[in-house]
Amino acid sequence: MAAHPIVLVDAETATALAQILPVLLLTLAVELRRTRLHRGQSRWRMGAFLAAFGVVETTLVLSIDGAFYPFQWFDIISTVMIMGLMLLIFQLSLAEPPKDHDDNDTEG
Repeated sequence: MAAHPIVLVDAETATALAQILPVLLLTLAVELRRTRLHRGQSRWRMGAFLAAFGVVETTLVLSIDGAFYPFQWFDIISTVMIMGLMLLIFQLSLAEPPKDHDDNDTEG
């Protein structure tokens, strides 16, 4: 029985998107914090967005070698790393700055 690779996205597109999307996510996170819009979002909504982003990013990273399936060992490690980073970003996006932090401090 011959293995039939599953190709979702061509390798060049997957490579480009796998590099561009994290920059866009970082920009979105910074702007949400800057405008304080993250406070109006529910935890479930933020979590669902980051989980969906993690799935899309994982799919793109797995497709970089030209096929989504069959997996290689490092593909599994990449998936765990991406999902771990998404979890960390989720936790940090919901964290508030310490109460004793004074933004108007002009020392120095």
